Amino acid sequence: MKLEILSPERSLYIGEVDVVTLPGTLGRFTVLQDHAPLVSSLKEGTIRIKPYEGEEKELSIKGGFVEVKQNVVSVCVEK
Repeated sequence: MKLEILSPERSLYIGEVDVVTLPGTLGRFTVLQDHAPLVSSLKEGTIRIKPYEGEEKELSIKGGFVEVKQNVVSVCVEK
């Protein structure tokens, strides 16, 4: 699935991933391939990214929003 993490200043991450775990305002949640569509707010915390190839990455955020739709995860964050 495709992951796009954007801040008002720049693109923070764009790429294909297996798994992304996000700090939702009601608790952490994980998005996998073929996840149901959703929109959620995010609180301060860490986004964990597992790319198709390579090491797991972490990105600290202050908050934001995420939309999951048709295997595209679009995240707008305040860093």
